[in-house]
Amino acid sequence: MDIPAEAKKLLEANRRTTDGHQYTVPSIEHYPYQWLWDSCFHAIILAQYEPEAARAELQSLLSRQFDDGMVPHIIYWQPGPLHFFRWGVEGTSSLTQPPMIAYAAWEIHRRASEQGFLESIYEQLLAYYKFLVEKRDPQGEHLAGIINPDESGEDNSPRFDEPLSAPPDIGYLAHHNLREKLVDENTANNFDVKWLSEHGTFWVKDVLFNTVLVENLRALSHIASILEHEEGEQFANRYAELIASAMRKKLFDGRAFRSVYGIEDRPLRANTWVKFAPLFAGLYSDEEARRLVKEELFDETTFWSSFGMRTTSKREAAYRAEGFADHFSWRGPVWMVPHWFVYHGLQRYGFTDEAARIREKCVALIEHSGFRECFNPETGEGEGAQGFTWGALILDMNP
Repeated sequence: MDIPAEAKKLLEANRRTTDGHQYTVPSIEHYPYQWLWDSCFHAIILAQYEPEAARAELQSLLSRQFDDGMVPHIIYWQPGPLHFFRWGVEGTSSLTQPPMIAYAAWEIHRRASEQGFLESIYEQLLAYYKFLVEKRDPQGEHLAGIINPDESGEDNSPRFDEPLSAPPDIGYLAHHNLREKLVDENTANNFDVKWLSEHGTFWVKDVLFNTVLVENLRALSHIASILEHEEGEQFANRYAELIASAMRKKLFDGRAFRSVYGIEDRPLRANTWVKFAPLFAGLYSDEEARRLVKEELFDETTFWSSFGMRTTSKREAAYRAEGFADHFSWRGPVWMVPHWFVYHGLQRYGFTDEAARIREKCVALIEHSGFRECFNPETGEGEGAQGFTWGALILDMNP
């Protein structure tokens, strides 16, 4: 299989234009809308060979930004199966997702410089990251909180079972219903984040979300510097350092970073791949990273399988290799985006051989099962949506 050619063909097939806005849907049948971090990944890939389409992807994403700066995690451009969270607003969801927008914008500029593009979206970028560091941190702890597991990008990850009071063997629909109830609660309280953080059912300071926020603030700093926006550059640098420091203070348990929940910052105990995510932003010391990679990432009794990195440790009671019928699962299956984050994290620390192993697994999965949403770590069989765009991230994992 010519994977690069097939990846490009897939992105082209999934491209849509609505009301002058061009975007890419993650999967034609399962996900016929525009998603926040999916569009960022699409832009990162497209930047390599079709930068104009990459720019259009982000401009479309930012076109439905809220007045307070938040960027919704779904835009419903076309009619379709309305089973995703769209309470409280018209035409979009009322949640956000890991804030990959600045990183994607910087990747586009890095590969195909066009200062006018950065200027056209800069104020919107700045407003979004100000929203996250101000409105999503009501206690002033320099950690952004999320109000629903879907905001982490890992909707049914078992690391969120504790605040949801979900049993380890919970099914897909039952879990979905719990998350729907959260949106009902959010809506009833007018999405008042301060109230939700103190009294709500779900308030999590997630490792992945904050890792992505740190690295994206650094990207925003680069953009502000190029545009000679000193105030924005200072803002981005300041909060990148504050959040990284707060993560070390509040989320690091001495060996790895761990998400916390509630106003009391109770640690979430489920052992998931998210402990490796901070490699992406360089948040571990060299010694910590070396131990984590050598002792945990490639441990076949926990995370490593013949087909790549499990998203949940095999030792967890919640672990299951298969999805739920035709639905996705973050409770064990291998996903391309975690592979992409860990690949770039390994490269950052100089673990080039280990990064190559991640890439090799991605290639093998696509050759074995095609461009699927996720994969069974024990068999390599594809699960969830077909024609799913995340596999195209192989184009951004250079050998």
